[in-house]
Amino acid sequence: MGQVVSKTDFEYKYDDEPHATRRKEILEKYPQMKELFGADPYMKYLVPLIVTFQLVTAYYIAQLPGPIMFFLAWALGGTINHNLSLAMHEISHNLAFGHGSPRMNRFIGFVANIPLGVPSSITFKKYHLEHHRYQGDETLDVDIPTHLEGYLFYNTFTKLIWVILQPLFYTIRPLFVHPKPMENLEILNSVWTIGWNYLIYQIAGPWALAYLIGGTLLGMGLHPMAGHFISEHYTFIKGQETYSYYGPLNYIAWNVGYHNEHHDFPYISWSRLPKVREIAPEYYQMPYYDSWCGVLYKYITDPEIGPYSRVRRGVPKTEAKKVE
Repeated sequence: MGQVVSKTDFEYKYDDEPHATRRKEILEKYPQMKELFGADPYMKYLVPLIVTFQLVTAYYIAQLPGPIMFFLAWALGGTINHNLSLAMHEISHNLAFGHGSPRMNRFIGFVANIPLGVPSSITFKKYHLEHHRYQGDETLDVDIPTHLEGYLFYNTFTKLIWVILQPLFYTIRPLFVHPKPMENLEILNSVWTIGWNYLIYQIAGPWALAYLIGGTLLGMGLHPMAGHFISEHYTFIKGQETYSYYGPLNYIAWNVGYHNEHHDFPYISWSRLPKVREIAPEYYQMPYYDSWCGVLYKYITDPEIGPYSRVRRGVPKTEAKKVE
């Protein structure tokens, strides 16, 4: 079963999340940083091209033998669908068409959502912006695992299961931690995605649809691209709550690895994030990663790391009980 995780609770802080303070300091010292703000001019063209490629390949791959199709669903389909989920991350910040065109941003988010098979574009935006604004908040930041996850996934084997099931936890955690009423755009997102699922089923067949949805689930579980879920905010080093990744997978991940830079400046598009570090290098002289596979391996095997390896802002459960 492997070694038992030593952590039995989160790391608690009582200060403000660090990125707003650093953003203010950097802008005072480097006002030219504001010139990087705004949408990427090519994203609105790249997303439909990637979606088209994924749908066409799904049609042909669905005709291959089962084992080959399963492998390609992980290796190719999972990579592309993870890329599109990260495109939706960019789009949630209005970085495809800019802040002046919210409807077009929502539409291109719908387009990116097509091959994933699971309606998520609008719901992701609804919760993700709060993750930025209230990083570490025990209720509003649903990116943080629950106490139940920390209790259940406590050794090497169970952490492996947790990594495989990451898509499940990212889907259901908000419903328990911070449930919100369904918005009209979420209903439309669901109708749109289910409609496309039906169309794919009718034109390309059930195995093509299975390939796409399977790629979504496999690509967000035990997959190199999914290493960013853990690398971004899990406290491999005590006190540091956000980490950047400067490895080659950034080229197919919309530079999401530049995560300190992204949290400092969420309105700078993916293509300009490397320039943030170039302009203000002294602010990013901190530990970083160069391998998401290495992050996954360390998370699973290191007894010092587990679901509790996150910073929370608030009162620990033990102290709350004492106060009561």
